[in-house]
This record gives sequence, structure tokens and C-alpha cells, in this order.
Amino acid sequence: MGDADPRTKESIAVKTEKKIQPPSMHKVLLHNDHYTTMEFVIDILESIFAKPGAEAVRIMLNVHEKGVGVAGVYTADIAETKIVSVRSRAQDQGFPLKCTMEPE
Repeated sequence: MGDADPRTKESIAVKTEKKIQPPSMHKVLLHNDHYTTMEFVIDILESIFAKPGAEAVRIMLNVHEKGVGVAGVYTADIAETKIVSVRSRAQDQGFPLKCTMEPE
């Protein structure tokens, strides 16, 4: 019978599994100062970080009483975008609200 038809030969597929790492997460922090109002911080938490009212108040109280509060945990790109939004809104309103991020 001669050579086998190459279309009927089974090919062996070698699967290489790559472990996909989840993106690193970062905490977005709001820092206390003596000028930014509590109402403004609550507004920031509700509008930029989509926090419900009670949670926004709880985070604002952490900022006020402990000097810092976690506004949320996000991938680096999203965290940076939220920080830019906070800084822009604070500057527009004349507040020195400090917003930073750190790896989780």
C-alpha cells in the first residue's frame, strides 16, 4: 500500500499552559487634612468610588479619625484614574485633599 495519506495521520498537539497572573491590586487612600470638609469627602466617595451613603460616611470617619481611609481597591490603571479624578475635583473646589495608592 505505500505511504499513508498525511491527512489521515493524527497530529499530536502539545499544550503549553501559561499561568495567567491576576493583575496586582492597589488600595486608593484618602488622607486627612484640616481644610477639606467631611461633606466633600463623602461626595467624592459616593460619586467617584460609587460608595453607598453609609459606607461613604464610615470611610470618611476613618479619614477624619485615623488620618487615612481606604476608598477602594482596584487595578493600577483604575486606581490611577480615580486618583486623577479626586485631585481634579478637589483642586476645582479649592481643597487640598490628598489621594494616593499603595499595593495591596
